[in-house]
Amino acid sequence: MQETYNFLLDNYIAHRGFHNSENPENTIGAFNLAIEKGYAIELDVQLLKDGTVVVVHDNKLSRLCGVDKYISNCNLEDLQDLYVLNSSYQIPTLKQVLEFVDGKVPLLIEIKNTLKVGDLESKTYELLKDYTGNYAVQSFNPFSLEWFKKNAPNVLRGQLSSFFKGEDLSFIKKTLLKKLRLNKVSNPHFISYNAENLPNRYCNKCKLPILAWTIRSQEEYLKVIKFVDNIIFEGFEPKI
Repeated sequence: MQETYNFLLDNYIAHRGFHNSENPENTIGAFNLAIEKGYAIELDVQLLKDGTVVVVHDNKLSRLCGVDKYISNCNLEDLQDLYVLNSSYQIPTLKQVLEFVDGKVPLLIEIKNTLKVGDLESKTYELLKDYTGNYAVQSFNPFSLEWFKKNAPNVLRGQLSSFFKGEDLSFIKKTLLKKLRLNKVSNPHFISYNAENLPNRYCNKCKLPILAWTIRSQEEYLKVIKFVDNIIFEGFEPKI
């Protein structure tokens, strides 16, 4: 186990990189800006049809690239002519991002998997296991984290959660996830919770470090920071 949580708690965490109109979310440009500012980087990973791990949030390409196609139905070659939000940047692979960041700042990697657990997790860890920089993983899916608990126990794990207002989930799933009842499955080292739902007794009972997401203003930051150990932010720069 990594000996300290300091890398996760001492650097503000830029949500999908420190992105702007010219350097969109989850691109090398946004990650470069985060490195220049000294911020840790939160990013999302998904699996292409050909088994490539790519760094992208949405499960469809429509918002980012104007293509009505699911990420899981694409091969890497399908992305070669696509650019993110009309910028000069393409959707990067996790391998490319790891080579670019190269330990300069910590990484917080969200495992975006609502389907069968195993392929995305194993292929992600295959890329991470020899990475020498600081990193942690997080996921809404406790069974993704369980995979890391069983197969890569030295990797710091974070349970993502929220009150899931408006989400298309059953009442039972919402309740279990909201109340962190499946922590016995994921056995997380930290909690990453929706700032709109903080503080709450579910986080407090865990007695684990808490990250708040996603903070979008100094006002929101000042409101929540007293209840948490660090923030995931975008659209501004936090000031103490």
